[in-house]
Amino acid sequence: MPPRSRARDGAAAVESESESGSESGSDPGSGSDSRSGSGSAVVGRERTRQRVIEAAADLLAREGRDAVTTRAVAVAAGLQPPAIYRLFGDKDGLLEAVAEHGFATFLAAKRVDPDPQDLIEDLRAGWDLAVEFGLANPALYTLMYSEPTRVASPAFKAGMEVLMGRIRRLAAGGRLRVDEELAATLIHATARGAVLTWLSLPEDRRNPALLTILRESMVAAVTNEVPAVQDAGPAGAARALRATLPEQTTLSGAEQHLLREWLDRLASDG
Repeated sequence: MPPRSRARDGAAAVESESESGSESGSDPGSGSDSRSGSGSAVVGRERTRQRVIEAAADLLAREGRDAVTTRAVAVAAGLQPPAIYRLFGDKDGLLEAVAEHGFATFLAAKRVDPDPQDLIEDLRAGWDLAVEFGLANPALYTLMYSEPTRVASPAFKAGMEVLMGRIRRLAAGGRLRVDEELAATLIHATARGAVLTWLSLPEDRRNPALLTILRESMVAAVTNEVPAVQDAGPAGAARALRATLPEQTTLSGAEQHLLREWLDRLASDG
């Protein structure tokens, strides 16, 4: 192993020992585990990191964002304040990690039915779940969506893939009114807007009809009441598109001819 790697691993091991030793009730063997190799040092570091994130998330939920100071989080996690800086860089880094924890928690709560009986009800259920999570975790939700850069979060991206799966099923069933990317934006924006608007209102002005109307407005904007394609699958979609092809003026004659040939092939497979 090159000297530079040994130095880095050694630093990680020392850090893990220091942080483990500062806990009350820590495992007496944790120091020797860290010394036994860089692998156990990494595991110890990740466990400590997760403990800090959970302590910060708990403070956020109980006392609000202003209470999440490096000193308060360190005390809650049973560490010395410098450990927070070693693990997260600064307070902003800690808050980024807490936001990612929120996205991961929400992702774990998502219920995915790969073949729902009712595509529209499945869309409503997914929207309701997102809103319920926000209302149940107001401080965490506000942190998660307070910075546009958090859309790069791995857990956020995984959650969006779940949403895109719902949208693709709507499209395949002929129920999608707009293109998939716009549908995803509308669904996500209405759920986030519903939560943040609700949280901004005084409690005596929080009318549940607001959430219902926003959800149904989203459903009406994104979906068709009657399937645009009567037969599910590529063949049915190809037949529906072929039927409207003569009305198209965007394509040239040659492009229409080529597209018609492709659609004929797809339609014949059904």
